[in-house]
Amino acid sequence: MDIGTCRVHKLVVDVALLAARQVLLVRYRDPAAYDQQRGWFLPDDYLKPLEHPDDAAARILTEQAGLRVPAARLHHIESFGNGAWHLIFHYTAEIIRPLPVVPGPNTAEARWFSLTALPDRAEMAHEGWGLDVLRTILTRSAG
Repeated sequence: MDIGTCRVHKLVVDVALLAARQVLLVRYRDPAAYDQQRGWFLPDDYLKPLEHPDDAAARILTEQAGLRVPAARLHHIESFGNGAWHLIFHYTAEIIRPLPVVPGPNTAEARWFSLTALPDRAEMAHEGWGLDVLRTILTRSAG
């Protein structure tokens, strides 16, 4: 079986890229690989076969926003079941100021949002899950 089409396991990496109290969020053109979700996401993707999550974090920011940033750091791992076992590697990276983004082929839009003016939960994919992840990252990083 091709690792990339496994229906039992879903290995995902997302990246909270922070800059001057802002975060980068993306929306995808083709939502097929994103559970048909059309809202805002932290940049994310499935791991490619045999890809290390650190490498995936860098690839995701480059492919989806045209950004090469200093190494992202693994913040925490989330595991849950939802038809398939999901293992999500949540990464963070911080840069001094927001950089111009160049949306990738499947990125409909990539935009910086102030941490004090984030999209409403209804505008986010997966009922606002990205906001929950971001809150966890910011809370744990501040403590």
